[in-house]
Amino acid sequence: MNREEQWLLPEGVEEVLPERAAVIEGLRRRLLDLYDRWGYQLVFPPLIEFLESLLNGAGRDLERETFKLTDQLSGRLMGVRADITPQVARMDAHSLRRSSPTRLCYCSTALRTRAALPGGSRIPYQIGVELFGHDGVDSDAEVISLMLTTLGEAGISGITLDLGNVALYRALVAAAGLSEVDEATLSDIYQRKARTELEAFLAARDLPAPISRALAALPWLAGTQAFAEARPLLAETGEQVLAALAQLEALASRIQTLFPAVRLHPDLGELRGYHYHTGCTFAAYRDGQSEPLAKGGRYDHIGEVFGRARPATGFSADLKLLADCQPQPPVRGILAPAGSDVALLAEIGRLRAAGERVVQALPGVDSDPVELGCDRRLDADGDRWQLVSFQHRGSVEH
Repeated sequence: MNREEQWLLPEGVEEVLPERAAVIEGLRRRLLDLYDRWGYQLVFPPLIEFLESLLNGAGRDLERETFKLTDQLSGRLMGVRADITPQVARMDAHSLRRSSPTRLCYCSTALRTRAALPGGSRIPYQIGVELFGHDGVDSDAEVISLMLTTLGEAGISGITLDLGNVALYRALVAAAGLSEVDEATLSDIYQRKARTELEAFLAARDLPAPISRALAALPWLAGTQAFAEARPLLAETGEQVLAALAQLEALASRIQTLFPAVRLHPDLGELRGYHYHTGCTFAAYRDGQSEPLAKGGRYDHIGEVFGRARPATGFSADLKLLADCQPQPPVRGILAPAGSDVALLAEIGRLRAAGERVVQALPGVDSDPVELGCDRRLDADGDRWQLVSFQHRGSVEH
């Protein structure tokens, strides 16, 4: 290995340098404070766990994305978390065991065997919230509202909210009486939106006419007219289907009232995370982007494998991607002269206590204010101190 290769990082693994790190960390602090004000308590799930626990229940879908290693103490297989949500669900079901609704939030690094997109990161800095113990529009609306408020705190505008409900599809499949094999085939057709295959699939099965028509149309019931088109189409498909439709429509109305600037895009045939989600699903997109900045949904009974099934809903995002949408903050810092003079150190302490970032020069080395991130310097003026701007060379504060 040559000298240059020693410093190469694996594909999808990046280092975060000071300027970007400062933006990410500033946003992290603001968002966790935001979640605290909404009543969400911070938790720190472990980075690694025994594989049986990590990939249990909903975590089974993450098996191919999970790095595995052998625990040198027990000899058992362990995994590095690829997603934090299943861990938080275990904490609610097994460790906390509260009877009232539980609101939890987290922000930490995950690790995946492959990036979600070509050229993307395999180390997302995942931030999110989970709400356990309530099933209904109110908790879904709360989580979506907090997700949209998160994007607003990050300074992101021009948001389109994709909103679906996999319970609608599940109810139609149940009414059709499809086998597990047929259901798997149909869900694959839906996710590929293969119209010709869908028509052939339905034609080969003796389904009630209202159900067949609904299944044929559902993948294309999207956009502003989706609910108006769906109501007459689904009128004879059964109470469960109509209940799922009504719940989604009520949720859409609530969100549109609370966030009128957000463009709402209902998609009644959206099956993203079908094996994971049980109810509403949502994803927030920025103008001109094909991948969501944040996404989530309802995943009831996620804690069942840990001994306690509770309704659950939540969202997550990659904090690094959110931070990259923010403008670079202006350089703010004060370069103080070297030395141990009591008056100098007292003034440095006073400025730091007032919230200023102060870098004291070290003797015998160059202290470049640009490299040190300073826009002002601290100068002595007789028995007083003054701050002088490097740009304008004028006194800015006494």
